[in-house]
Amino acid sequence: MKPMYWFSGTLAASCCLALSGCGQPAQQSDVVAADDTPWYQHDTDMNPRLAEYIKTLASNEFQGRAPATAGETKTVAYLEDHFRRIGLKPIDGDSYKQPVSLVQIDPVQVSGMTIAGALDTTLAYRDEVMAWTTRVVDSVELKDSELVFVGYGIVAPEYNWNDYEGLDVAGKTVVMFVNDPGYATQNPELFNGNAMTYYGRWTYKFEEAARQGAAGALIIHETEPASYGWGVVAHGSPIKFDLISENKNMDRSKIEGWITAETAGRLFTAIDTDIETLRAQALSGDFKPVSLNSTASISVKNNFRELISSNVVGYIEGSTYPDETIIYMAHWDHLGMDFSNPSNPVFNGAQDNASGTGAVMALAEYFVQQPQPERSIAFVLVTAEERGLLGSAWYAEHPVFPLETTVAAINMDVMNVYGPMKDMVVVGLGNTDLEEILVKYTEQQGRYAVPEPNPEAGIAYRSDHFSLSKKGVPILYAKGGNDHYQHGAEWGAAQRAEFNRCCYHKVTDEWSDDFDLRGAQQDMFLYFRVGNELANSRLWPNWYQGNEFRAIRDASAGARN
Repeated sequence: MKPMYWFSGTLAASCCLALSGCGQPAQQSDVVAADDTPWYQHDTDMNPRLAEYIKTLASNEFQGRAPATAGETKTVAYLEDHFRRIGLKPIDGDSYKQPVSLVQIDPVQVSGMTIAGALDTTLAYRDEVMAWTTRVVDSVELKDSELVFVGYGIVAPEYNWNDYEGLDVAGKTVVMFVNDPGYATQNPELFNGNAMTYYGRWTYKFEEAARQGAAGALIIHETEPASYGWGVVAHGSPIKFDLISENKNMDRSKIEGWITAETAGRLFTAIDTDIETLRAQALSGDFKPVSLNSTASISVKNNFRELISSNVVGYIEGSTYPDETIIYMAHWDHLGMDFSNPSNPVFNGAQDNASGTGAVMALAEYFVQQPQPERSIAFVLVTAEERGLLGSAWYAEHPVFPLETTVAAINMDVMNVYGPMKDMVVVGLGNTDLEEILVKYTEQQGRYAVPEPNPEAGIAYRSDHFSLSKKGVPILYAKGGNDHYQHGAEWGAAQRAEFNRCCYHKVTDEWSDDFDLRGAQQDMFLYFRVGNELANSRLWPNWYQGNEFRAIRDASAGARN
């Protein structure tokens, strides 16, 4: 899971989901469910075995659930045994495993980046430039590659935007801003305003540069639009994981990376301009790429090893429309072991994401006790999320169930362990009409739905559902927020902030007997009701008009008709 930045402050409980029929939050003390129980006692006992599943997965015995380790072997066996015990159908004979081909790339030697031309300098690796290659080769060299500024590096037909228009970048290295023009201008009429679109993500920018044929791609790091500091980019482990394509990723740019804003400023000053002038040009609507009158050279030597991991997939076959599928998804993996810490070596990943994996297990168990659905329901537990959403990306490229007939997906990444919440956070608000189904059932629980308060951070593109959204599948990523039924929003926000401080991606993310899973159970009931309605109807959710994934979904509708 990627950092949940919205939990670092108080969630604005009065910010109601801006959908038809969604009014102001109800007075929770007056709300009762249909059976006259108070709202905060309703739907809190969906599957009492949830705690058992989370505690087991987060135990030291599972060694932190790292892909391609003994921890994976034990985890996958546990998940398969569960799916088999409750009666889900396997996907390959009697196996629930979908093999995933991964590569670990260790850049054992990276040179500085030599700049020659208008600016003559060598950029220090990690201090001024962070660069790597995703090509599965022993070494790559970028030599005397012309540097070209391409604004935001975006080609977005639905926004009538093309930063590469008329430019041939073959053999060149493109330099671009992070995030997108909507964030830069705060103009709600431009892209998606303050909320990041996929075009603002660094992953998209590297993908587009490769599609354009660029030899190198460099993103200018700025803390606010990136939503994290330079240290996150440059001072963690340089080891990369990726999927293996048949061409060993040779269709990717030779070099991908980041440069500091200060470095970009020096490049721009050398051609008698500056960052703000070029930013204004990039946002002007008639932008033309700008040569930086300099070249870049850098070399990278790699060690790499190929790995096989597994997604775990089981399903309930539909009675009437078995070829149409609803997907529940979570990532089972975490960070493994820290052998430098003998006193506490296991990254247990209790909240991230034994909780989401346990929730999928509990939901599957609940579903098999219901009448057979008309459509099929798949439970997909994916690997290598912590390595870059790789298990879900593999599934998206090698779907077990055709994506054009996949009705929708629901993702679970870090469940609420703090008790019933009055609010339900919808990540990526305003993206799909799935939200309208969720809001209906949220209100039936006596709760209200809200957006995440910092959509500019791009959280909607940082968990596994995103791999399917890129293929046009509508997704729902929502969870209980901060507005605690008893202690209020400030208390809830403080719990989330403390988790980020003490435990996120640390060995201290451990099971606690103090977890209050009533909130997780409430959220699971919402996930169940949304999926159950989809599984027993002819609804085909879609992205809202103007969303970057709408055209892909519309094309898939043609394929299934």
